[in-house]
Amino acid sequence: MTLDVDRCQLVMVDYQARLMPHIHDQKMVLAQASLLAQAADSMKVPMVWTEHAPEQLGVTVDPLSRFAQNVFQKSSFDATVEGLLEVLEPSAKPNSGGGNARSLPKHLRKAVPESKPARDIVLIAGLEAHICVLQTALGLLDQEKEVWLVTDASGTCQARQKDAALDRLASQGVELVTTEMVVYEWLGGSDHPLFDAVLGWVKQAREASLMAS
Repeated sequence: MTLDVDRCQLVMVDYQARLMPHIHDQKMVLAQASLLAQAADSMKVPMVWTEHAPEQLGVTVDPLSRFAQNVFQKSSFDATVEGLLEVLEPSAKPNSGGGNARSLPKHLRKAVPESKPARDIVLIAGLEAHICVLQTALGLLDQEKEVWLVTDASGTCQARQKDAALDRLASQGVELVTTEMVVYEWLGGSDHPLFDAVLGWVKQAREASLMAS
């Protein structure tokens, strides 16, 4: 299936000032994270930003900080154990423990008022992919959330750690996508009123990524 913008919400993990400089391909990761956040903000996709021990690692780095209006501070690597679920938008069904929501019949995913769409897809991206991103994604799966990882907007200090994290998450049923996959599926077509703006942001992200390589 392709992503429905009205079903999505976004968790942006630990893009912090004292951590970002140590990330492998950090300019590319930051460029893709910026594109993802800009698109989510413009298309009204709810975002939660986490900051891990900000007194040590700093706050959300520029230029992402302007999008970080809903910030969840934590000390655990898995943000779900400290209350992340309470700040996320409600899913289509109450949690009943265990398993991935995608395995459930569709009629069980629509237990929210029609006036507010069920945000039953959680997109996650951030730092570091093999620690806080991975553990939070696994925590969301344990709570029956449908989890998609945005790979190129996520990073680690060592490239091999990211590769291992992606392999493990994919084996657990997490969908792996790129930022451009996400934003173009959110648009749905070139007739979307934000198409020209998004196209410009995509070009900027590509240029920044090329300059970083």
